[in-house]
Amino acid sequence: MNQLNDESAAHSAPAAETPQISADPGAPAAPPASHDTPPPKALLDFMVTEWGAGPTAPSDPLTNVADFERRRRALSKLFRGETLIIPTGHEKVRSNDTHYRFRPATDFYYLTGNLEPDCVLVMVPTADGHTDVLYVEPNPGRADATFFTDRIKGELWVGPRLGVPESLVRFGVHECQGLPDLKGLLETLAGDAERKRCVLRGFSHKVDDALAVGDRDKQLAASLAEMRLIKDEAEIGELRAVIDSTKRGFEDVIRGLRKAKSEREVEGIFNLRARIEGNDVGYGTIAASGPHACVLHWTKNDGTLHKGELLLLDAGVEGNSLYTADITRTLPIKGRFSKEQRTIYKLVYRAQKAAFKAVKPGNDFMEPNRAAMKVLAEGLESLGILKTTAAEALKEEHQFYKRYSLHNVSHMLGLDVHDCAQARSEVYKFGKLEVGMVLTVEPGLYFQENDLTVPEQYRGIGVRIEDDIVVTKKGYDNLSSHIPSQVDDVEAWIDEVWKSKKR
Repeated sequence: MNQLNDESAAHSAPAAETPQISADPGAPAAPPASHDTPPPKALLDFMVTEWGAGPTAPSDPLTNVADFERRRRALSKLFRGETLIIPTGHEKVRSNDTHYRFRPATDFYYLTGNLEPDCVLVMVPTADGHTDVLYVEPNPGRADATFFTDRIKGELWVGPRLGVPESLVRFGVHECQGLPDLKGLLETLAGDAERKRCVLRGFSHKVDDALAVGDRDKQLAASLAEMRLIKDEAEIGELRAVIDSTKRGFEDVIRGLRKAKSEREVEGIFNLRARIEGNDVGYGTIAASGPHACVLHWTKNDGTLHKGELLLLDAGVEGNSLYTADITRTLPIKGRFSKEQRTIYKLVYRAQKAAFKAVKPGNDFMEPNRAAMKVLAEGLESLGILKTTAAEALKEEHQFYKRYSLHNVSHMLGLDVHDCAQARSEVYKFGKLEVGMVLTVEPGLYFQENDLTVPEQYRGIGVRIEDDIVVTKKGYDNLSSHIPSQVDDVEAWIDEVWKSKKR
């Protein structure tokens, strides 16, 4: 999957010469945009008077505010006596003064529940832990002209936002301060060589530039990732919800297959469901038909659909809580698999079933992968594709099966589609599965259309089946088991959806 880019970007130019409320500490006011004209003083004076109460951003406490508090206390115990600085990042420029839709940094959201850009969480050490201080954008209301002159933050441009006192209540932190106050704190920290501090880097260049890289910065990122390896019941509930939405998105696509002509239509159909029921898609939707299914991360989606081919749809709804599903189903566009497609699909399905059985507490994270690869290699041998035995192909010094499979079958899943990426390898890739971990199981076979080692009838076929699994005390729970995946069930599912459209 394509992971979100966490590199920070500066804001583009505000609309007017009026002094701006700066999200970046210490940043000067920017000039107006080239197509704007500065407002005269008479208009400024007129606009800030005679306003009644208007719409406001929700300022009641988050329903799960205690979960975020619990996570901050767990982090506090790992970094006694150290100041922790955790930014959420900034809006990123797409083109000129147009920004991508903002998505907060995962770790910042995990600790606060705050969706607003530019904020910074600072955990200040105390005798018995930390004081949590959240720096947010002040909201001066309509007594300050920026509410209509600032196209980046002004409420007439982007809608109501929280202010400092409202954020204190909503996010349940110990203290809340305005972002302009952050500059002084950063200067104090930079000038105090004796104070231990850790910075979550790569999200705010202003924070990164103000504070020298420390020995414990990477440990902060790793610790947060490792905390997120184990999901609580509320998190698993969020994942179940977005998986349900993803199933509905897949069914939207199936309904459209009878008339859809292109991969781009498939992408648009699924992405509509993601925006209706969630925040967005969790990653770039892969709508790969025919030979495009042999390209692992085919997100160009510029191909044409053909009735005799397969559609590999790898997609997930990201909920408003930012947890994402990650599901792949390979669908026959005309509703029925050909003999050759069915043969390859059933082999991948058997590999996935073998991987499922290896998901249990205490097993190596890589054990499901080893189980799946054994089945795939044996199947490739029986099809005459491997020119050696499966046992030989599976040896570490050979790995010949990877020509046709390419990737491992699992990654962690949660707030990120490739979740917990900063965790140490010894507790993730080379670690043990534990109760509460959520991972994908997604074997695949990909026969390139110009691969001369593959019998001609199989060339251009790509199949992947992916489900989202939580490790339980007894083994595993397939959170996406209600999305059909067995070959006959997939055909029956398509029939059912097509018939329901007629009713």
